[in-house]
Amino acid sequence: MGEDDFGHLERLASELGTRGLHARVVHSPTGRAFVRVINPNATSLTENVVCKAADYWWSWGERMHRADDPAGAATKVARVLAAVGE
Repeated sequence: MGEDDFGHLERLASELGTRGLHARVVHSPTGRAFVRVINPNATSLTENVVCKAADYWWSWGERMHRADDPAGAATKVARVLAAVGE
């Protein structure tokens, strides 16, 4: 993972925090970093987002959003992790 990818993950975590989600960059034992996101109002709603090739990717391997737009990516993650009534 390059420094750019790590920077993109940090910016995404920051954007997610402004939306009321708990988000932090985590380093896995394999060296791969990702953003761990939790909805504090429904802690079973979680997601791990990775960054590679200048894009953000969902944990299931689908491209989510381009990495140069962390606000747009954060909006998508917040929508997916929203609890009923939020």
